[in-house]
Amino acid sequence: MKKNTLEMGVGLFMIIGFAAFVYLALQLGEVSFLTRGKTYVLKAEFDNVAGVKKGAAVQVAGVDVGEVSVIELGPLDVAILSLQIANKVKVPKDSMASVKSQGIIGDKYIQLSLGGDEELFQPGEVIVETESSLDIESLISKFAFGSVEQ
Repeated sequence: MKKNTLEMGVGLFMIIGFAAFVYLALQLGEVSFLTRGKTYVLKAEFDNVAGVKKGAAVQVAGVDVGEVSVIELGPLDVAILSLQIANKVKVPKDSMASVKSQGIIGDKYIQLSLGGDEELFQPGEVIVETESSLDIESLISKFAFGSVEQ
């Protein structure tokens, strides 16, 4: 009887451990069917998105409200980012998306500056008011080699 109780305890412990592992994997992983109802996608066109990676944060007023889900090259040689944004964040039509950096050489993220327009972007629409990434290396090389015009 004691052996049976021990086996039942170990089995129960293993089942609980496996369930906890599955729960954490789904919460921390990129499981799109679990987050589909909580977010929507907006696209943004940029001339330069150097340093922005898939999974980069999308922020409004310094608060994370989403992430970059896809980075692709558009038909007119512009970078198109798909921004997965929380449903609670409504983006007015006169909003602007900018590529920003955390610190001087930090990770890049997308900053949304929300406008005041009453008309809102609908899922799948494209933000064209954008500010591209500032390429510090090219600015330093231009300054160092004297090709900066004043």
